[in-house]
Amino acid sequence: MRRRFTLVLVITALSTIASLNIVTADNWPQWRGPALNGISGEKNLPVKWTTEENVTWKIPMSAWSGSTPIIWGNYIFLNASEGESNKSVKGDIYLMCIDRVKGTALWKKLLGSGDTKLRKQNMSSPSPVTDGRSVWVLTGTGVLKAFDFKGNELWTRDIQKDYGKFGLNWGFASSPLLHEDSLYVPVLHGMRTDDPSYILRIEKATGKTVWRVERPTSAIQESPDSYITPALLRHNGATELIISGGDCVTGHDLATGKELWRANGLNPENNPFYRIVNSPVVMDGIIYAGAKHKPYLALRAGGRGDITTSHRAWIIDIGPDVPTPVTDGKYLYIVRDNGGFLCLDAKTGKDVYPPQRLKSGTYSSSPVLADGRVYATNEEGTTTIVKAGPQFEILAENALNDYCLSSPAISDGQLFIRTATYLYCIGKRAAP
Repeated sequence: MRRRFTLVLVITALSTIASLNIVTADNWPQWRGPALNGISGEKNLPVKWTTEENVTWKIPMSAWSGSTPIIWGNYIFLNASEGESNKSVKGDIYLMCIDRVKGTALWKKLLGSGDTKLRKQNMSSPSPVTDGRSVWVLTGTGVLKAFDFKGNELWTRDIQKDYGKFGLNWGFASSPLLHEDSLYVPVLHGMRTDDPSYILRIEKATGKTVWRVERPTSAIQESPDSYITPALLRHNGATELIISGGDCVTGHDLATGKELWRANGLNPENNPFYRIVNSPVVMDGIIYAGAKHKPYLALRAGGRGDITTSHRAWIIDIGPDVPTPVTDGKYLYIVRDNGGFLCLDAKTGKDVYPPQRLKSGTYSSSPVLADGRVYATNEEGTTTIVKAGPQFEILAENALNDYCLSSPAISDGQLFIRTATYLYCIGKRAAP
């Protein structure tokens, strides 16, 4: 009897350890990481570095991009432009695969031509996604392709060819969301088209459309345009797709795409130029969403129909434009484009401490939260590390002195930061 009881304890312990390893995965498979929220459970991450110190390797990049590196095991995937991004010329767009151990290119596959520059954005902005067996990549020109890890093309789609030209003022930039057997792609536009906005669910194995649903709004001029990546809400045993853009936030049924609820309030003054860049964030049954600088709001899960006021948890008159915030459910960290840094009570929206200021410069990268720290990188390539929690403290400022739009990625104790000139692998790799 004692042996049987001991065996049960051992099996239970091993099962618990296995489940913990799944939760704290050491890969960064999508733009916002393993949990789709910009959070990593890893510890002992780098705090200080330069362009040479604490750098394991760096590999040259052909041009700048907002695309974040995606990591699975020894493979790193990057959406990259071959065109001169500082000129109004058309070039080619590629998917690159990099050997994570050596810091060398394994292969590079053509995605298509037609790369163009629209202010700071080019057509390589969407980040790839992977499930550890295949990798999917979308371009700003609407080309969506699937590859295996050896670089063999599995299928290809041209969304603009299938459903009409994109009509965003600054070019398409949403990264696809991978969930189970499907990719979810939002096409929210209106500035340069009269065609309706829509959302796609695409079968990851074949590239076939499972559903396409239109997403109407009353937004005007540029305000229908949205550059967000969707989020997922898991609540009461169901999972919903969360979309923000067109002055509102909506929740959708994954099986059909049907709109389940809608919250207005992201553009109370009906500003015609309120395009949305920062993506929705979900944590602990609360949906966080912002517009262009203001407002920023939180919604309680579980609503149906118009939940504009019935499920609003709080709203504040300040927020980010481009960077997507990050939260652990207790504190919400907002990095504003001008370097303003807010730490809010995630449940009430109240300041935990007065607004602070990070290293001067413009911030387009989204912050990540790991190891009790918030990592925020500005466009000059300086990453400011702020201590997480109720007291503001800057732990380090690390300069790479190069243009940076991409968000940091974390894997196996290392940071990956992409600038216009290099992809940096920072810190020593932890043992598996």
